[in-house]
Amino acid sequence: GSHSQLEDTAPRIVEHPTDVLVSKGEPATLSCKAEGRPAPVVEWYKDGERVETDREDPRSHRTLLPGGSLFFLRILHGRRGKPDEGIYVCVARNYLGEATSRNASLEVAGE
Repeated sequence: GSHSQLEDTAPRIVEHPTDVLVSKGEPATLSCKAEGRPAPVVEWYKDGERVETDREDPRSHRTLLPGGSLFFLRILHGRRGKPDEGIYVCVARNYLGEATSRNASLEVAGE
């Protein structure tokens, strides 16, 4: 066989998110980079629930960056809750399979 034909490959995570500590109201980024062919689709989960980004909701304060990282315009943190605090994982999928990153915690620094 000729090697010019690139074979499809299942996703693999090449950059994992790391724990972040953020002051409320500040921006934050959770890194994630995945490789695969075809290019995998990246989704984020927080505490097991899928994270909605501005792709689903244009008003969202969370943006999925082109490489797969999750960017927070500002960390939301109110008396009634800490919607951004939690354990995040990034999942990359294509038709050959999926890869899950390590867990990363996002913590909001104390008042």
